[in-house]
Amino acid sequence: MSAVPDRPPAACVLGRAGDDRVAMVEVDHAGAVIGRTDIAEVELPERVRDLEERGRSTRIPPPRWVFSDTPKWYPPLLAAGVRIERCHDLRLARAILARSELVTEPGEIRAAAQWEAGPTAAAGVDAPVALFEVAEGRGYVRQVPHGIDEALAEYERQNRAQAGASDPGRLRLLLAAESAGGLVAAEMQAAGVPWDVAEHERILTDILGPRPIGDGKPAKMLAVAEEVRAALGDPRANLDSPVRLLQALRNAGINVASTSKWELETSEHPAVEPLLRYKKQARLLSANGWHWLDEWVEQGRYRPVYVPGGVVTGRWAASGGGALQIPRQLRPALRADPGWRLISADVAQLEPRALAAMSGDRAMAEAGRGRDLYSGLVDAGVVATRQEAKIAVLGAMYGSTTGEAGALVPRLRTSFPAAMHLVDTAAEVGVQGGVVSTWLGRTSPAPGQRWLEVQKAANQFDATAADENRARRAAGDQGRFTRNFVVQGTAAEWALAWLADLRLRLARLPEAGENLAGDGNPVEGEGSAAASGPVFSRRAHLVFFLHDEVIVHAPAEHAEAAADAIRESAASAGRLLFGDAPVDFPLDLAISERAVKD
Repeated sequence: MSAVPDRPPAACVLGRAGDDRVAMVEVDHAGAVIGRTDIAEVELPERVRDLEERGRSTRIPPPRWVFSDTPKWYPPLLAAGVRIERCHDLRLARAILARSELVTEPGEIRAAAQWEAGPTAAAGVDAPVALFEVAEGRGYVRQVPHGIDEALAEYERQNRAQAGASDPGRLRLLLAAESAGGLVAAEMQAAGVPWDVAEHERILTDILGPRPIGDGKPAKMLAVAEEVRAALGDPRANLDSPVRLLQALRNAGINVASTSKWELETSEHPAVEPLLRYKKQARLLSANGWHWLDEWVEQGRYRPVYVPGGVVTGRWAASGGGALQIPRQLRPALRADPGWRLISADVAQLEPRALAAMSGDRAMAEAGRGRDLYSGLVDAGVVATRQEAKIAVLGAMYGSTTGEAGALVPRLRTSFPAAMHLVDTAAEVGVQGGVVSTWLGRTSPAPGQRWLEVQKAANQFDATAADENRARRAAGDQGRFTRNFVVQGTAAEWALAWLADLRLRLARLPEAGENLAGDGNPVEGEGSAAASGPVFSRRAHLVFFLHDEVIVHAPAEHAEAAADAIRESAASAGRLLFGDAPVDFPLDLAISERAVKD
């Protein structure tokens, strides 16, 4: 057993070494073990703090901490007031390496099945569904090994896979960004979103009525339900059972195939408008009502559970709290602490800009330079209106071939041939059952066994027309999946790079009460955001992320500096991924006490 070396190692692998014991194994830049220290688990935060602070004080980068799974190791450190600069998450990295086309010899990684811990939904005929969201709270397994021997063996496997990759630089960047995302997710859960419970309750009362006793429905919701029943002429209509509601609608002459909003809006029956109001009220009550407040908001903080890489494209999912689905009417409940501000920023048309950058389509890049990209298409004469531009671009990325999108997409092929060639080629690969990769090397899942069987059945000598139609539909679905995978996945990589750079910039800002010059002279402010925890109670920090949007909580005196950090990190992410590509990523940014979006 050795002491922690004077010079911080390149990496430090953590793993369990028995009951209440943790091993810290130091690794040099060549991947060789240079020391090991076994300590009591309660001593870990202080040892980590020592290495982090020693590295910063000597201007030698602190080690990259190697975690079996960030949610296992990082929260206890944050609770003890310890923040780390960088890590390598073995679970997140393994999910990428086991599938990536850039890994030339993936067999060793794939053989370590004990590290297979991620979304469990298999890719098959229905694979495109997983492109958008994985259902919250389902399909995640976190039972990866946490022992030091298993962690060291996996780290060595992953290092070999990266070293032998066809483009190791891109892959290293992806793994670093993915691991940084794991740190951000843990930090945002620890800090929480500043939440105004009184405002949330006011919104609920305004929309639903006063909080009911027990599990009953609030008064305004009951009143709307009676409006619906009166319009249907059915005083006993069950509005909460889709099957019974559908029957009641048909009995009233509303001939719809389902109770979805889109179906109902096709009817002009007087019951439709109050029914849609009732459905909105029911969703709010169920997803974010008083029970949600009781469960998820405590001491002025909402702490959802994020799942980095929870969607196959690299987008995040959530396994609790509904962070990805906060309804717009609740945005006023996001409120900064006294003397603090919320800085909200989102990227305009992130995915089309990522497509322009990765395809090298200069005309598409120019259409969005420094402005709204959709308006740029109108100014360039590609389409007549901004709405047409949006329909055309989304149609191109998602493979729409019918309706208004089908009519508009051909104009993009004329105006932006490089961008369209990229997504068209990706779609062709999917139709043939192949896989595609993002800019940094995240690779799409191969079609599942069911998909293969459907295609095989269509090629049999006795195949029916139904077999052929089924195979054609499945192939088309897979083509649309791969078409969007490369774009959505690359946009997710840009967002991860944005987050990774931003968290480091925010960490370098002064604490509340300190000035930006760092000369010790205090500035006016109202002090601590104590509910954000020991790491973030006095400095700017990320509190929310959703695909192309971030919210930072910062002392009021440093809000402008935090806003600059957000802008600078967005520009840096573009340069890091795409070099000097003529694509910018403009932000819609606001500083306020409440995170209210128009």
